[in-house]
Amino acid sequence: MNKSDKIIHDMIDENSLGGYEKIDKYNYETLEKLSFHYYEILKLIGEDADREGLLDTPMRVAKAMQFLTHGYDLEPKEILLSARFKEDYRQMVIVKDIEIYSLCEHHMIPFIGKAHVAYIPNGYITGLSKIARVVDAYARRLQVQERLTTQIKECIQEALNPLGVAVVIEAKHLCMAMRGVQKQNSVTTTSDFTGAFTRKETREEFIHLIGSELS
Repeated sequence: MNKSDKIIHDMIDENSLGGYEKIDKYNYETLEKLSFHYYEILKLIGEDADREGLLDTPMRVAKAMQFLTHGYDLEPKEILLSARFKEDYRQMVIVKDIEIYSLCEHHMIPFIGKAHVAYIPNGYITGLSKIARVVDAYARRLQVQERLTTQIKECIQEALNPLGVAVVIEAKHLCMAMRGVQKQNSVTTTSDFTGAFTRKETREEFIHLIGSELS
């Protein structure tokens, strides 16, 4: 295995976690480069990068950044195709309240929210968890909310060729809350639709259902 292909595996398996096992995979060469640059950043902002509390910070941040942007290593369309099944079902399929954690590409500050995704099958369905994985695959990249919304829609449309796709994302942007205009309670909503969802009645049904609390 070449150094550039080497993967570091960090494994946590503690009894206090009830047997939970967490495995993170990192590219060793990328980690080293990121860690070096974060060390330099600490010095540039006026910190003592060699003090006890910061000794391991560059590597921790390097690992965090690789995890927060691991969507670049995923192929969202293949995620859907890996669980595509023939099914004669032509009603709305909705997966709502999918958590989103992404980084705004303008300031690399998080934006956090929820995605609501629906499609109307046209001979094929996909595993419900795959919809959430597609959302995560695109969210775990440097993003803007508008593009994220469209990417999710286009991926589902291309992979499943459904009768229509609807995506709505609601998110809070910390770049607005922590800097600049500093508005803590603002929420940004974006939407994109194809096919049957461009019809008013279908779109309104979708909007009604994602706002409903089903018992």
